[in-house]
Amino acid sequence: MPMRAPRIEFAVGAFLLLALASLLVLALASTNGRWGLGGDTYDLTARFSTIGALRPNAPIKIGGVSIGHVDKIDVDPVKFDTVVTLAIDKRYDKLPADTAASILTSGLLGESYVNLAPGGDPENLKPGDEIYLTQSAVDLIQLVGKYMFSGGGAKPADNAGQPSGQDAALPDYLQGESAPTDETQKP
Repeated sequence: MPMRAPRIEFAVGAFLLLALASLLVLALASTNGRWGLGGDTYDLTARFSTIGALRPNAPIKIGGVSIGHVDKIDVDPVKFDTVVTLAIDKRYDKLPADTAASILTSGLLGESYVNLAPGGDPENLKPGDEIYLTQSAVDLIQLVGKYMFSGGGAKPADNAGQPSGQDAALPDYLQGESAPTDETQKP
């Protein structure tokens, strides 16, 4: 019996070390490789009317490649729009002045991120500049609700060839026996 005690203690110790290592890996993954020393970035701002589920530390991407993160999100007390401060890596300091920013979502229900689309302006954005070409986030729930409750799309603009009257949208077999047919409508 005394021989088994060290084996159990070793197994429990190994399990605890494995659990601590797992927690350390999760902590590193949640910081996205940043340790709070954001010295290698410069700030840009962008104004949006709606930011959806965008949060601080969300990635900033160009062509799917992460080039920075969202530093902070504030509300302008005068215009009441959302001001997003973008922390861009210093190695991407040649962004054209006509760069456009939009808020997109990874997949259908994935995380929100800021997508930058560089333009062709020979002038570059400088630290502290504002990106003026912005596109706000699309609210998928509101979009689906509009589609569901609007009848699934727009009605045809041209009603030629369709019967007129109150029951014009109903097929003939649903209008009942007393509904006029084409032959009875002619004088």
